[in-house]
Amino acid sequence: MNNWVRICLILVLAATGQAAQAASPLPRSAPEKQGVSSSAVLEFVNALDQQIDGMHSLMVVRHGKVIAEGWWSPYDAEHNHVLYSLSKSFTSTAVGFAVAEGKLSIDNEVLKFFPDDAPTNASNNLKTMRMRDLLMMSTGHQDEPPTAPDTVSAVSFLAHAVPHLPGTHFKYNTAATFMQSAIVQKVTGQSVLEFLRPRLFEPLGIEHPVWDANFQGISLGGYGLRVRTEDIAKFGQLYLQRGNWNGKQLLPAEWIALATAKQTSNGSNPQSDWNQGYGFQFWRCRHNAFRGDGAFGQYCVVLPEQDVVVAITSGVKDMQAVLNVIWDKLLPALQPKKLKANTAAAQQLKEKLARLEVRTAQGSATSSLADKVLNRKFVFPVNDQKVESVALISNAARTLTLTIRIAGNEAKIPCGHLEWKKGRAPVMGNRLSQLPDEPTAGSFAWSDDDTCVIKLCAYETPFHTTFTLKFDGDQLTLDSEANVAFGPKKRPQLIGRAE
Repeated sequence: MNNWVRICLILVLAATGQAAQAASPLPRSAPEKQGVSSSAVLEFVNALDQQIDGMHSLMVVRHGKVIAEGWWSPYDAEHNHVLYSLSKSFTSTAVGFAVAEGKLSIDNEVLKFFPDDAPTNASNNLKTMRMRDLLMMSTGHQDEPPTAPDTVSAVSFLAHAVPHLPGTHFKYNTAATFMQSAIVQKVTGQSVLEFLRPRLFEPLGIEHPVWDANFQGISLGGYGLRVRTEDIAKFGQLYLQRGNWNGKQLLPAEWIALATAKQTSNGSNPQSDWNQGYGFQFWRCRHNAFRGDGAFGQYCVVLPEQDVVVAITSGVKDMQAVLNVIWDKLLPALQPKKLKANTAAAQQLKEKLARLEVRTAQGSATSSLADKVLNRKFVFPVNDQKVESVALISNAARTLTLTIRIAGNEAKIPCGHLEWKKGRAPVMGNRLSQLPDEPTAGSFAWSDDDTCVIKLCAYETPFHTTFTLKFDGDQLTLDSEANVAFGPKKRPQLIGRAE
């Protein structure tokens, strides 16, 4: 073998090894080996399952090893999940890398980056706004600037009134995170998604991140990122390890300390995990913990004193309730030393984690009226929801296909009786993404002779939609309601007729 071939082979093997290492999952361990009893973890999981309506996934990491993981079917380990504002913590991480590489400073004035986008008569407060203020959510705004993908930009942000002196007034501000993304793109020539790929995503083995962009192609920053549950856990573990990963310092420990420390006050309620202070796009928590989080219950919770990371995705109305379960059930179970193995409890925990499931539609598999209404198309008059027609197609035992036409696009979603069947469907009425449809699982049941309930779960998102179809001869009354939403959860009733 000549030297050139040998060098090429070494390079190929090295690259292959690096890729394998990057893609490797976190190590797994029995809870007892990491100082946590399986029975206590089971109690924690049971509490989440029974007390929290809308759990999607859970991963608990202790001493760098996964001691519990579970997905509420149809959610699974392989699919991404919308993070919403948990995206903000990833954006501030991109800022941290840019600072470490000398591309910008947190003391840079914001207007410095966008002189051509500044208003003609910029206020003194706007002129003094710095990168640090964007990170701390203390930009000086009284009201949040626009954040929708088709409107958010440097122009819209800089045009917004800044009545408070930057650095003196906490205001949660998604547009400020967009500006961090825009500034990183300005100084690096890459979106935060592309900038983070070799610096964060690839080293941690985060293989398929997706990040929505605004109309200019700038990653939204404050929301729009999708990754898997284990990716969230890895991200938290990187911060727990002060930026070190597999023996390499990816992000300076000094930046980690700044980002996760209390940079600004945001309330005084000792019982609220939203009143413990705010860092650089991270929330301080009770119990000296910190977290990134997103709408409807997306969490990356880090407990440095206990050497623990908790990753959760969900679709919940009460985000504090989820954190309360962590503090009440998991935190007291974290012991400093290894515990004696408990085979029976470990098996119970394993079985519980394996059978977690989002509740399906409940009722019978058929009804006396089913033969008269199945395989018929019901058409609706023009409506704000843009629902044009609905049909329930019977094509297999204990399975229906919901065929629904919305705004000229037809979706066919398989639905199982007391089980989830997977397909794709539009997500109605929610500010979600620029994708026309979502991976969606369906279930159905007849709650009465004349009423069929269809429950759809968009399993990369927090959103579930329940359709209640009530048949009366040639008439169909359609009610629909979401589990969570940015606006009203219940939509106006629609009445259609058989075609």
